[in-house]
Amino acid sequence: MDPITSLHGFVTVESGANLPSTPAKTVPRVYPGAPQESIELQRIQHTPLSYETSRHDEVETDDVEMSRPASPELPAEAAEILPSIWDPYMNRFRFLSCCLMNLQNGLNDSAPGALIPYMEKQYNIGYALVSLIFVGNALGFILAAGCLDVLRTRLGRAKTLALSQALIALSYIPLVVTAPFPMIPVSFFLTGFGMSINLAMSNIFCGGMRNGTTALGSLHGSYGIGGTVGPLIATSIVAVGGAIWSRFYFLTLGLAIFNGCFAAWSFRGYEKEAGPGLVTQTQPTPGTRLNVRTAMSSRIVLLGALFIFAYQGAEVSISGWVISFLIAARHGDPSSVGYATAGFWGGITLGRFLLSTPAHKIGEKRFVYAVVVGAAIFEALVWSVPNIVGDAVALAIVGLLLGPVYPCAAAVFMRGMNRSEQVSGMGVISAFGSSGGAAAPFTTGLLAQVAGTFVLHPIAIALFGVMMCCWYGLPSRPKRTE
Repeated sequence: MDPITSLHGFVTVESGANLPSTPAKTVPRVYPGAPQESIELQRIQHTPLSYETSRHDEVETDDVEMSRPASPELPAEAAEILPSIWDPYMNRFRFLSCCLMNLQNGLNDSAPGALIPYMEKQYNIGYALVSLIFVGNALGFILAAGCLDVLRTRLGRAKTLALSQALIALSYIPLVVTAPFPMIPVSFFLTGFGMSINLAMSNIFCGGMRNGTTALGSLHGSYGIGGTVGPLIATSIVAVGGAIWSRFYFLTLGLAIFNGCFAAWSFRGYEKEAGPGLVTQTQPTPGTRLNVRTAMSSRIVLLGALFIFAYQGAEVSISGWVISFLIAARHGDPSSVGYATAGFWGGITLGRFLLSTPAHKIGEKRFVYAVVVGAAIFEALVWSVPNIVGDAVALAIVGLLLGPVYPCAAAVFMRGMNRSEQVSGMGVISAFGSSGGAAAPFTTGLLAQVAGTFVLHPIAIALFGVMMCCWYGLPSRPKRTE
């Protein structure tokens, strides 16, 4: 038989045969843990606020969160997107605005230490009465903590920050005209109210960036710059220029007006740029709004508030009373020892700029233990060494070691709170910090009136001990591995 004919017959038979059909699927292609609707990847990639609602690269969680069922994983690109100083574009101006407002805060907090001797002479008052300026400042912080979330929700960030700067500018008017002393604590009350708002908002904005510890270090380093130049300018105006102490506040008045305009411009349209995702996640729904009482029920907020209470109590006490100590106990000249406070704030500034990044790499928890112990040791040296130069050097080292503490603490606190808790939580922590910045200096002033200005040092060392206890009591939160 012809081979071609045989092959043709074979093909004809096979093509006409009843071939078996495709076997039925034994396992349906439906996965119970996956969403059944289509996923629009393009929408995920272009949601502008996916970075604002995500946590830091090193997110920590407690046991309750770890026990919850895992949610469907987002694409890696969506989970890793976080804002930076340069992206989106307006963030560079917003970050600069936050730093300038904190620089102004540093000027405001550091200048009284150099000006207190002249205020006492101007109004013919003692340590105890002049300490009321710290009390007024603290009351403003406390009241602002209860109003912060409501103001931000109703006005938005731009208008809220502009309002805070307007109140600060208003507070400087009685100071620049050297009003009677009862008006001075009232002015510091308004200053504290405005500072509480801009400080909490700035902490939240910078803490939500990539490598939030470094961003917070720069933010609070700006505060340190203001704290460094504040005593220098104040002492120069009074001792060298021969002007009255209140003329210093012309500088802060002009800066407050500029910062209000700049913050309103840089944060305008922030919520629209953020998109609905941020508004939904950071704005509590009716009936679930967090207030001061709710925030205080959180362990991390409570311990964080006590920690910052002790930290700012020590910081402001040292800044406010070390000049009086050097004058009374070391017989220093007010026109020269006034610059010692600048060394303290200069150390804080260098610490925040240079040590915040190493602290993030080493681990904030261990790093804070080391620097607080070191600060207590050098504070004891300021107390015991009867030499003005040696005291000034030790004081600068105390500032250097204390510098990165606040940025490290703020980063740890924010990682332990949900986004919806951060505004109220950081507001409470900032308010208690200012309370410490009033209670400790006020107590120091009362005791100094009776026993002498040396009481500054045991009070500061005791506050360092409180910081260590609170830091140890913070809940340990293991880092997520997914």
